Amino acid sequence: MELEDLDRLYKKMNESIQKTVNCKKIGIAFSGGVDSSLLAKLCTDLGYDVTLLTIGFANSHDILFSKEISHLFGYLHKIEKISPKIFPEIAKQIKKTIKTDNLSWNENCIAFYFISKLARRYGIDKVLTANGIDELFCGYNAYRDAIKNGHESVMDLMESKIKNELSMMKAVNTIASEFDLRVLQPFLSKEFVTFAKKIPIEKKIHGPDDLMRKHIVRDLALKIGVPKEAALKRKKALQYGSLIHKTLMKIK
Repeated sequence: MELEDLDRLYKKMNESIQKTVNCKKIGIAFSGGVDSSLLAKLCTDLGYDVTLLTIGFANSHDILFSKEISHLFGYLHKIEKISPKIFPEIAKQIKKTIKTDNLSWNENCIAFYFISKLARRYGIDKVLTANGIDELFCGYNAYRDAIKNGHESVMDLMESKIKNELSMMKAVNTIASEFDLRVLQPFLSKEFVTFAKKIPIEKKIHGPDDLMRKHIVRDLALKIGVPKEAALKRKKALQYGSLIHKTLMKIK
């Protein structure tokens, strides 16, 4: 990746974080993957007081992997292990609150219920997420199918993904507000979305057989010192890495 492309992305990400966050103490929803690790590194380098926040069932992928990456970073890291006993009732309450049968929305809102609860325990009322990176930089597997039909198909998918994500994060904040907490997404700001859409698709995905994707993001992560174990990690969505999806399917 050309150095000036990485420098431009780095600058825009930093600007978006600074415009989105107006407080010193923040939490970061952290799985240890490239997106949350890059966000954590950027925020720490900008001088924010960062606490990494991870939720999941005991021995879930996200808990185990986030411990490994947070150790490499040396950042403050807090973990909330979800109790199987209380999970069904929490899931039921959240579905009633957000009033949708959309499975992904319900799973993400459940996850952020526990993230919000964890954050408030440590006096944090602003939590940042890296939502937007997968949508804007072809992180989802669906982009591999879309690119078979050309760049226009990729851009159409991107539009629908961003629209869904923006709507879903409103539902997430409905849940977070129960804890007097706000979930912020610097990479879903209007200005950053406009910028990221203009980055050539070839710098994001190389074709239908590309299992990694998000190449410019991964290159930037490596450039600024994100551990390669995180920067080169293949995507595992929050609801799967935390075992929320698997557990929700069982109780259904």
